[in-house]
Amino acid sequence: MTDNHGVARAKHIAVVLADRANYGRLRPVMIELREHPLVDLQVVCAGTTLLDRFGEAVNIVRKDGFDVAESVFTELEGSVLATMAKSVGLAVVEFANVFQRLAPDFLLLIGDRYEVFAAAIAAVYQNICIVHIQGGEVTGSIDESARHAISKLAHYHFPSTRRSGEFLVAMGERVETVFPFGCPSADVVAEAPKQISKIPLTRVGVGPPIELGLPFLLVLFHPVTTEYHDAERQMEELLAAVRKSGLQTILVWPNIDAGADRVSKAIRRFREHHPGAPLHAYKNFEPEDFITLLHNAACAVGNSSSFVRDAAFIGTPVVLVGSRQDGRERSQAVIRVESDSRSILDAIRRQVQHGRYEPDALYGVPGVSKRIVEKLVTLEPYTQKRLAYLGVVP
Repeated sequence: MTDNHGVARAKHIAVVLADRANYGRLRPVMIELREHPLVDLQVVCAGTTLLDRFGEAVNIVRKDGFDVAESVFTELEGSVLATMAKSVGLAVVEFANVFQRLAPDFLLLIGDRYEVFAAAIAAVYQNICIVHIQGGEVTGSIDESARHAISKLAHYHFPSTRRSGEFLVAMGERVETVFPFGCPSADVVAEAPKQISKIPLTRVGVGPPIELGLPFLLVLFHPVTTEYHDAERQMEELLAAVRKSGLQTILVWPNIDAGADRVSKAIRRFREHHPGAPLHAYKNFEPEDFITLLHNAACAVGNSSSFVRDAAFIGTPVVLVGSRQDGRERSQAVIRVESDSRSILDAIRRQVQHGRYEPDALYGVPGVSKRIVEKLVTLEPYTQKRLAYLGVVP
C-alpha cells in the first residue's frame, strides 16, 4: 500500500484475541507481524482474555511484549444460551466502536468463537477487509455454524488443511483468495520446550501436587452448546473415568460457552466428594506451557480442538469425548468415544498402554506463520465479495 505521494506505508492490521486458545495459536503470527517493517500491528483483547476466572490471558499478551491497543469487554454472565446470544450483540456494538477508532486496513481473525463472529460483523459493515485463519473445518456444536458464517464474511482465507481449503472453494469462495498453508499451531509446537520441569505446577491452581516423574492425564472438556442440558452429566462421566484410571490428572477449567457453569459445577462437586483424588485444576496456561504439558501427558482426555490439532504434531495419545469435534480431520492418535465413563475409561487404558504415536503433519509443518504473513503483506484490501460457484464469478 502507498500513501498519496506513492510511498509505501505500513498496513494497519488489527488482530482480535477472543480467548486463551485464540492467542495460543495466533501468537507466532503476531510475532511475525510485529517484526515486519510494512506492518502496524493493532492488538485487540476481548472476551475471556480479560477475565480473571479464565486466567486473564491479556497479561500474557502484554508480558510477551505486545501493546494492547483496545480492551473489549463483551461477556454477559450466566453461561446459558441466551447470554451467549446477547454477548454477540453487545460485542458487535463494542467492536464497531473499536474498529471505527483504529481504522485498520485488515482485520485478522481465527477460528469459530462467537466473539470472533461478532468482530467479523462489526468489521464487514465498516468496509474493513477480513482475513480468516482456520476456515473450512468441520466440527460439532454451534461452532460449526459460526466458523462458516465468518468465512462467508471474510475476504481472504488461510485454512489449516488442504481439505478445508477445498471446502471453502466449494462454499463459493474464490480460489485465488484461499491459501491452505497449514495451522500456526505447528510453530507453537515446534517452539515449545519439551521439558516439563520449569512449569510452575505447584504454585497455581487447586488440588494435590502433581508428581512430574509419574504419568498424568491432561483433561480439558468444554460444554457442547447444542447439548447444553447434558453438559453436567457429560463431565461427571468423564471425571468418573479419570478417577477409576488411578492416574494423576491436570485439569484445565472450561471456556465460557453455554453450559460452562454446569461443567464447572461437576468439577467442584467431584473435588468435594473425592478430596484425595490426584486431580489438580488450573485456570489457564501460557501457550508454550500448555504444549509442554500436552507433549508430556500419558494421554489427553476431553473435547478441546487442541487435542485434535496440536496433539497431531506431537503424537500424544488422545481420548476425544463426545461430539464437539465430530467431522474435524484427526490423526491416528485420536480415539473418539461417547460421553459414558466405561467407554472413556476403556479408551484411556488402551491409549496409555499404546503410548506415543508417530507425529502427523495433517495440520502443517513449522514455518506456517511466516508464510501467512509473507502472503498477507502482499494482499490488497477490498470490500465487495461475490459468490464464486464452480469457478464462475457473476
